[in-house]
Amino acid sequence: MNIKILALLFIPAALAGPSTALACSVCGCSLSSDWAAQGYNTTTGLEAGVRFEYSDQTNLRSGTSSVDRSTLELPNENEIQQRTLNRSSWLDLNYVFNSSWALTAALPYYDRFHTTLAEGDTAISTSHASGHGDLRLLARYQKPGMNHSCSFQFGFKLPTGRFDQNFSEGPQTGELLDRGLQLGTGTTDLLVRASWFARPATSIGVFTQAQLDQPLAARDNFLPSTNVTLTGGIRWLNSSRFTPQLQLNLKTESREHGSEGDTANSGGTHAYLSPGVTAEITSRSSAFVFVQLPVYQRVNGLQLEPRWTLSTGVRVKF
Repeated sequence: MNIKILALLFIPAALAGPSTALACSVCGCSLSSDWAAQGYNTTTGLEAGVRFEYSDQTNLRSGTSSVDRSTLELPNENEIQQRTLNRSSWLDLNYVFNSSWALTAALPYYDRFHTTLAEGDTAISTSHASGHGDLRLLARYQKPGMNHSCSFQFGFKLPTGRFDQNFSEGPQTGELLDRGLQLGTGTTDLLVRASWFARPATSIGVFTQAQLDQPLAARDNFLPSTNVTLTGGIRWLNSSRFTPQLQLNLKTESREHGSEGDTANSGGTHAYLSPGVTAEITSRSSAFVFVQLPVYQRVNGLQLEPRWTLSTGVRVKF
């Protein structure tokens, strides 16, 4: 494979008015593709990856319970969301300078379909958009050991994605979509991540990671959620090309703030169990697939959540 082939895989992946129709933020996959890659690459040179994520948010929830839409009267004083279908593709480029230092860039491409019943409406409003999101740039320092390694990453999420999408159909046509559902947040965020890989036994590998996404300042009356993600996993190292893996993903989000934020219906705590497998294609390439299943969800207000999330991709070392 070469850069042109990776680009062809990435690009076609299926993936304002005075008032704003609000809706909860998009559910983001908290899987670690670093874990899928069996740890960080320490070979000098370029590594590229393409990742596809799919989630269909149809489960309307409040607190820790699902909400039956048929029990809600119309029109309603609250927004009643119907569906958010997310298809996203990520292009990751990782350049390793030496065994300690590397630089990573990650750019998402989204294809997102959303339907909702806005406050006071009896008909559904629809939006559908596709385009690139916010670019992430991180520097990585890694300290390798005999049977373990640890790393620290720091960088920024840059406001490269658009945040001016309007509803295209229904009573809210022409009204600005909630900022939490736009292709980009419009803000610059600080990204900090710490990871630890170890091999306590010949056939067992373990992994832990903690990540902070902290918006630095509001933009156009919107301050997105602060996110903290904790991930742990175990993998079975065997003589075949296939490596079974299991992750536990914990994610907590604060509420959005600002007049353009949906403060009442944003933020929460989630736990996911994520089985998957990686496969060695060649000595310089690998592929992975994971399914993320929720085991605990607590949300503020009314929010849409997926019943499962798919993440699959391929990585190549040049």
